[in-house]
Amino acid sequence: MNESRKTIEFRFERTISAPPGEVFDGWLDPKIPGNPWNAAEKFVLDPKVDGLFYWTLKGTAHYGRFTVVERPGRIQHTWMSPNTLGLESMVTLTFKEEGKDTLMTLVHSGLPDHEVARGHEKGWNYFLGVYREQFGDGSRKPFRWEEAHAPGKK
Repeated sequence: MNESRKTIEFRFERTISAPPGEVFDGWLDPKIPGNPWNAAEKFVLDPKVDGLFYWTLKGTAHYGRFTVVERPGRIQHTWMSPNTLGLESMVTLTFKEEGKDTLMTLVHSGLPDHEVARGHEKGWNYFLGVYREQFGDGSRKPFRWEEAHAPGKK
């Protein structure tokens, strides 16, 4: 018997001061702060169609499979973690040229309608904020995980 589960979706947009190809490449580069791979304690990343990723942050595993990798416009991959309650969700990123800037959109869909899954909203907002800062004025700022997560900092 198929049980229908209610799911939720989060959508985030950031305007980034760089061309789409640079923003796309930076998202897949573990050296660039703000993408999930940079914050990982350990990771495996194979960004090609049917390539897998796995990363841990504070002991929590995240993993999935790339389903679309179309430079410079789109990345899509499945997403699983304890916070998806065992369900496979989908993350889609698009990179659209807007003058000299890029409109980066991240949609995380198929998440269970549950409190722990709603934590993805805070997580993605955090990552995208740090990532956008990397392109703020064309210069990269040093990034330290400890400073970004200092007690009392939200």
